[in-house]
Amino acid sequence: MNAVPSTPAHAVDRPQLRGRLDAALDAPLSLLVAPAGSGKTVLLSQWAASRDDLRFLWLDVERADDDPSRFAGKLLGRLAALDPAAIELRPLLAIGGGGLGEPMLQSLSVLLADHPGLVLVFDDLHTLTNHAIIDDLWWLADHLPPGAHMVFSSRGDRRLALSRHRLRYSLLELRQAELAFDDDVAAEVLRRITGVATTPATVTSVMDTTEGWAAGVQLSAISLRHQDDPELFTRRLAGTDRLISDYLSEEVLGALPEERRDLMLRLSALDRMSPGLVESVLGVPDAQSLFDELERDSMFLVEIGTHHEWFRFHHLFRDLLRYRLRARFPGDEVRILTAAADWFVQQGDVPSAIECLLHARSWDRAMDLILSRGREAFERGEVASMAQWLAAIPETERTARPVADVLYGMVLGMSGRAAHSEDVLRRLIARPGLQPGLALIAHTYIAARVQFRPQVKVSIEAARESLKMLRAHPDVIPPDLIGLTDRALLETLTLGSLGRAHLFAGDFTEARRVLQLTLESPGAQYSAYRVHLLGTQALLEAWSGRLAIAQRLADEALQLARDVGLLAHPAPADAYLACSLVAIHRGHAQSASFARHEGAVRAASNQRTQLMWVAHLHRVLAADPASPEDEPFKAAPPIVRDALDAAFHRAQRLAGTVGTIPPVKRGWSAMLVESVAGALTVRRLDQAHAMLDAAAFAPRDDRPLASVEHGVLTAWLAHAEGRAAEARRHLMEALELAAEHGIVSVFVCAGPEVIKLIESLPVRPTRFQAEIVECAHQTLRAPLEGHLGEPLTDRERELLAYLPTRLTNAELAARFFVSVNTIKTHMAHIYRKLDAPNRSAAVARATELRLL
Repeated sequence: MNAVPSTPAHAVDRPQLRGRLDAALDAPLSLLVAPAGSGKTVLLSQWAASRDDLRFLWLDVERADDDPSRFAGKLLGRLAALDPAAIELRPLLAIGGGGLGEPMLQSLSVLLADHPGLVLVFDDLHTLTNHAIIDDLWWLADHLPPGAHMVFSSRGDRRLALSRHRLRYSLLELRQAELAFDDDVAAEVLRRITGVATTPATVTSVMDTTEGWAAGVQLSAISLRHQDDPELFTRRLAGTDRLISDYLSEEVLGALPEERRDLMLRLSALDRMSPGLVESVLGVPDAQSLFDELERDSMFLVEIGTHHEWFRFHHLFRDLLRYRLRARFPGDEVRILTAAADWFVQQGDVPSAIECLLHARSWDRAMDLILSRGREAFERGEVASMAQWLAAIPETERTARPVADVLYGMVLGMSGRAAHSEDVLRRLIARPGLQPGLALIAHTYIAARVQFRPQVKVSIEAARESLKMLRAHPDVIPPDLIGLTDRALLETLTLGSLGRAHLFAGDFTEARRVLQLTLESPGAQYSAYRVHLLGTQALLEAWSGRLAIAQRLADEALQLARDVGLLAHPAPADAYLACSLVAIHRGHAQSASFARHEGAVRAASNQRTQLMWVAHLHRVLAADPASPEDEPFKAAPPIVRDALDAAFHRAQRLAGTVGTIPPVKRGWSAMLVESVAGALTVRRLDQAHAMLDAAAFAPRDDRPLASVEHGVLTAWLAHAEGRAAEARRHLMEALELAAEHGIVSVFVCAGPEVIKLIESLPVRPTRFQAEIVECAHQTLRAPLEGHLGEPLTDRERELLAYLPTRLTNAELAARFFVSVNTIKTHMAHIYRKLDAPNRSAAVARATELRLL
């Protein structure tokens, strides 16, 4: 696999620096941080050429790679030359949010483990301003398998966050001082470029002026090549006080024929060039020969990729050329970029065309192309790219086209920037004379804020206003924006937002009614929306305790997502979290971890904080270690806040500490259940009685979880008051209802006293009762996991339980609705942590440690 730039003919080998790179291979990462033109790329290409035993994957980072879709596509394209399976990872980007995302990173880690001896070089990393991608690259470095190595090459380390990694690893850092040429290297470079040996005086003059800066030495040599009197040039060079880059570029360009000089100026308008592009845009008859000639003449041309198809000028040289282009031919840069955009459109590369138009400040044409993007952009998770493009357009230009501004508000919300999205959309609604179709879209996407922001009542009001507008304007046809704004889809999105708002407010009855209406609406036939809606309905039923119904709805949602290629999309987040909650209520908290993680990752991909809070709650309920830093940064929705408060007080109660029993509002809630349990634990029976009476609970078929909770508390109170027969009756009724739905968690959460009541029932214990007792006892029995050097994660423990079944990786992936690569990732981690070479050895070791 040869993805390494070719080494210039004039480059001088530097074995001492190569040796330092060799010695750093045992660490995960090496850093080359030095200014432009310091020779970073040349050194790395020489190192690659000297190591036939290693395979180098080279990623030439560009400004446009801030777009995570483009960055991931480029990285996976390079990896596909090594392993065709890399292309299968592309759908995982949909859950990457602003970066690559943990699912893709984990899969990359697994893929790299299968190919030891690989070095990944990220050249010109300073051009990235997307911190999410940079953080992801650090994550990959932290989880790099043995035998793999990464190199960051950058002009500066301002964005690289090195402190923690300096402490963790012995990082090799090569900087300007180490890369600077000494006199011998400079003399050899001068000789190779000029074709003749230079005098010591010339070498000294060049070194005094350039201080060993590689590009300065090279520019000096090119200039010397065209001098009739080298000694005169040396004196001029030594005496100049101009910036070396400016002065020598004048010397280099001044020595070229006018036609060639003007062509190079025009080439600099393009960030990247291919023969076809240059021939089309600039009318060059044989651009490939031109690039070959520029390479031979050391004119700072850099190859991009592996097939000698794409090139760019060295950034420093390109900036100088572009500055002169703007001065000499003021209108040519825009003309060239516009023509390049036309060429990219003809090639089917619309994102590159949009980038060209943005650089040309051709705002209207850029907006035309952005507005032409279809529904596939949403389904592929590319809305963040659209938000980035529209943000690059001046606000005055964008707001002059309200349709573009509405799209901007839409994609901002879809990519997780809910507050900014709402500001844009509300500003639009306030504009006099706004078209009703655009107002419909704006109101609908403000209603969709329920997934991102904590004020549930505001979301309910926004959804109702959107529905009111839809009914008030039955004949209005909204403009088509990314295939998501016809009336049917707007109504479905609004109804779904209203249903979710009622769910997060804890109004299950209204949430169920509205969500059922939503699923019956025409727009619910759109696969992405249907996956989302089925998942939300499943989450509602899981919260209500109708676990079999919840599991069926969640499975339907995930199977549909698999069938239509949306399993990696953010839409299935609700369904995964419903599976997690079902497992928790069935007493299988450890079996909830895979689903909880997959749901949390998809919710975090576009910052749907309400679902992120749900995932956090599930982690707390599953007793998985969490810290305050793990909590989402916004306020929790009411239903989650109530459950978290209850979990906090329950943990204190079960640990033997019952503090002040907080007052609770009228109505049944998780906090009411815990307050009554706390009062019963400390024998405040009158207080428990009063709270139960005040709740005025009435059993309902659609809330079996609450009915079981009420039955358990009523039985506990009766037992505490000495009414044994009544206690047994209430407890048996609660057990019967719980068995019907598979609800175990209520009894375990109640604590030891209720478990003793179950064990003391004067009837033969049912299988379900035995399951409750066993689950309660298991929560108190600690495995011998402390004998492991590195503990297993919750997902690894869940997967470990399936190792004795001999299910294949593909079968396990199907069971958990994840990719095979995800399963392989965790299998590899389990084997390493258990120090087991294979599956059988891992099962034996886990059994020994009581992990199975």
